[in-house]
Amino acid sequence: MTASSRSLRADARRNRDAILDAAGELFARRGDAVQMDEIADRAGLGVGTLYRHFADKKALRAAIIGRRFEEMTVLAQAAEGAEDPWVAFESLLHGYLEAAEPDAAFRFALLGPEEPDWGDIESQKTAFSAIVERIVRRAIEAGRLRADFRPGDFILITRGAMANMTGAGQWRRFVDLQLEGIRATGR
Repeated sequence: MTASSRSLRADARRNRDAILDAAGELFARRGDAVQMDEIADRAGLGVGTLYRHFADKKALRAAIIGRRFEEMTVLAQAAEGAEDPWVAFESLLHGYLEAAEPDAAFRFALLGPEEPDWGDIESQKTAFSAIVERIVRRAIEAGRLRADFRPGDFILITRGAMANMTGAGQWRRFVDLQLEGIRATGR
């Protein structure tokens, strides 16, 4: 739960969650063509209530990402606990992508036509990124991951894989090919 949603009254939190659920469903099906009044209608709320929570679709997409990042952070913490640094890295990568696969709204929010408004979800992004950095650094130091790999490269791989989530499972082949390319040589 984000800091902003924790401080909301129970009814306001329910409304916010209903808006996010409705927006997620509609974005997943129709992308950016969805209008704010459609989202409000699907959530069973007035447009004014929607706008009290989210100024625009960009803010809605950021909140969808923030909600998923909270779950991804828990997943990253579990991966970080793996004893083998390569297993930790691979677990994080596969876990992240497996969680993203059924969430078309999250994928759209990340890959959509506009850059997300990271300012609205900075704490979630920072928490997740810190764990990714530790896992990457540990795998490099153990000689299991290429020395020139950077934490930002994790994002490149995940975005490429998400762009290949067509339902045929091709993203798994994409990731396998990527892992072969970034695994440290000499092992």
